[in-house]
Amino acid sequence: MKKMKWMLGLVGFGLLAMASQTLAKDACITCHEKISPGQVQDWRVSRHAGEGVSCDACHGDAHSSKADYKKAKMPSEQVCKECHEEQFDQFSHGKHNFGWKAMNAIPATHMAPDELMEGGRGCGGCHNMGIKSDEEKAEQLAKGYRYQNNSCDECHTRHAFSKKEAKNPHACQQCHMGYDHPQWEMWSSSKHGERYFAKLAGDLPEGAAAPVCQTCHMGDGSHNNHTAWGFLGVRLPLPKDPQWAADQVTILKALAVLNPETGEPGPVYPAVAALDLARLTEEAWQKERTKMIATCSQCHSEEYGKEQLAMGDAIMQKVDRIMADAIEVVAGLYKDGLIEKPADYPYNYPFLLTFMETGGEAGVKDASKLSYIDQVLLQMYMKHRMRAYQAFFHVNPDYAYWYGWNEMRKDMGEIQELAKTMRATHKAKH
Repeated sequence: MKKMKWMLGLVGFGLLAMASQTLAKDACITCHEKISPGQVQDWRVSRHAGEGVSCDACHGDAHSSKADYKKAKMPSEQVCKECHEEQFDQFSHGKHNFGWKAMNAIPATHMAPDELMEGGRGCGGCHNMGIKSDEEKAEQLAKGYRYQNNSCDECHTRHAFSKKEAKNPHACQQCHMGYDHPQWEMWSSSKHGERYFAKLAGDLPEGAAAPVCQTCHMGDGSHNNHTAWGFLGVRLPLPKDPQWAADQVTILKALAVLNPETGEPGPVYPAVAALDLARLTEEAWQKERTKMIATCSQCHSEEYGKEQLAMGDAIMQKVDRIMADAIEVVAGLYKDGLIEKPADYPYNYPFLLTFMETGGEAGVKDASKLSYIDQVLLQMYMKHRMRAYQAFFHVNPDYAYWYGWNEMRKDMGEIQELAKTMRATHKAKH
């Protein structure tokens, strides 16, 4: 009898707790239907709502009125991990996890307006991705950016957190497009993209292959994504071809990954290693290449996949030859004193990671006078070199030639002409 009463007590306690949670949830909804109705509607159609995951499960229960809204917890990836541990583990080892730290490791980040970075309307809008330390979160909070707290909602947007949305290539488009990484434009106008849109319009049979971003880069729903060449298009060990190896070294010097004078690791090398920005061993590079060949083989023969990827490697060798020549032309201007080394440059050498915030010509006192030839060099590396080689891997002929290779040749001509004019002007003054 006592046991029966005890069990009934537990049931009663459970029902009371459930009733309390329901009241709390109803209170949140009643208020937020007026303040943020879109968020409430998204939650209502989400799987979270169907599974009974209420507002306080993610936001805590400290916030209960307009006066204490700052007490509402903005959930981090650790909160998502409580239910999605496998996805969290994959993400923590993947490329996206390093987005935030990579942005902050780049010198240009600290030269631009803060609103474009941590405010989330420029680089920070995409590079918010990455698990942050408590110190980083506190720093953001101090600046008022309490909504730049989670990575999961970059692809599974709040409050629907839809798996289907994250598997849609448009989820990738919001970040992987534009100046320095136009993967969306290259894929969407490639044969792969054309087939996807044709299938979407009903012009291909339901079972026809139509690869999207996730097919190649996040196969089987994995949140651990890498590429063999990486974003910077550099790797170790250096290529066996002596000229290509020398050209890659020149590019690494302009990234301050290597010291231009000694060839030893430079100040950016630790960030490249720690943030997995490049494959630094043959094994690491080959692992990603092997995975991609297996992906290609889902539709094509293995030999065809190998051939196409090898073609991408081959164009990189030719692209790097032009890039290294251009860097050496500008480096000569630094060496001969025609461009004055900025105080925040690690070496008396062009530094690509300042982006457009470059140093000024020697003898020019106006701080707003930037070195235009440095800006053309940056455009050549960050915009046109990216297109020239990435278009091969995304199978886009127009981007590879007209927006990549052809523009690099044009940049080279402009750099040579600018250097000639700068030397002539300098000689005339002296």
